[in-house]
Amino acid sequence: MVQQSVSEQKRQRLFLLLCGIFLTNALIAEIIGMKIFSVETLLGLPPAQLLIGGEKLDFNMTAGVVNWPVVFITSDIINEYFGTKGVKRISYLTAGFIVYTFITIYFATQLPPAKFWLDINSTDANGNPFNINEAFFRIFNQGLGIMIGSIVAFLLGQILDVSIFAWLRRRTGSKYIWLRATGSTMFSQLVDSFVVLTIAFYVFGNWDLKQIFSVGSINYLYKGCIAILLTPVLYIAHYFIDQYLGKDYAEQLSHHAAHDGEVL
Repeated sequence: MVQQSVSEQKRQRLFLLLCGIFLTNALIAEIIGMKIFSVETLLGLPPAQLLIGGEKLDFNMTAGVVNWPVVFITSDIINEYFGTKGVKRISYLTAGFIVYTFITIYFATQLPPAKFWLDINSTDANGNPFNINEAFFRIFNQGLGIMIGSIVAFLLGQILDVSIFAWLRRRTGSKYIWLRATGSTMFSQLVDSFVVLTIAFYVFGNWDLKQIFSVGSINYLYKGCIAILLTPVLYIAHYFIDQYLGKDYAEQLSHHAAHDGEVL
């Protein structure tokens, strides 16, 4: 009875930790996603100039890609031990917090700036005139379309990911962790990569479908490569979680998650 209580406490602590990692990285990715950076410049390489959809494209990525891989792999781990309902619950909660974050940021951009704040930040590092309030507004208030696109793509991607993950696990049992993790991520991110761009920049913006396809393809190529490269991390995480929970109890959780869909 005591042993069961200890195992239950470990299970709850593990779920809270994984949910915290998932929620934190999703929120950070949404906030820093406003910045676009050059992968080639970061690596000291010349522009890629990949020919996709009749256009030559470079690897210009949103800064959010730094954190999204952590969200992907954490989602798969939660699914493995706590089932599809466990992932859906934290996904819905995260979506709610993302909406709350965007609303809070919007109202923050509308607050009147203090004069001393404008004065002490009136020039940049090179002495050029600088309006810090305008910069704050432009960075954090980049449009309703991006927010809606992010939320819809996030939820749709997560639902597809957990559903495909569970479908593959029922057919592979405890084997082929790499297959269900990578397979579910590759498919869900194919949808996610194009949904967010279509809503944010086609429905609410002025991009044409050709540009949506081109940029979406670059984003998906990156996410696919990252999903494959992170496969060893997934096995390492499984090893440490099994050690923490105990091999037998961890297998029991995984079995219930696979067949019942929930062990919360």
